[in-house]
Amino acid sequence: MPLYVIERTFAEELELTTDAVREIDEINADENVRWLFSFLSADKRHTYCLYESPNPEAIRAAAKRANVPADAIVEVSGLASPDLAPRLREWAAVQATT
Repeated sequence: MPLYVIERTFAEELELTTDAVREIDEINADENVRWLFSFLSADKRHTYCLYESPNPEAIRAAAKRANVPADAIVEVSGLASPDLAPRLREWAAVQATT
């Protein structure tokens, strides 16, 4: 499945609860979208998220349902870090079993 990086800008500092993450995961599953991981900016107002999705439209639909922004959606072809790529694959494999 294609990989996408999503940039999100929030009006206020982002604080996700366990329940909010669970709800986002459920919405994503309904839209055939999988959230792999996110980076949060130092000011807690921007996120950069890696997703698997059949297309950008599914990401936009999930974002709209979850009431979160999706300012930019960029398809990426893979990872380009010598030691990060194997660790991320390992992490993703563990996440797939939970």
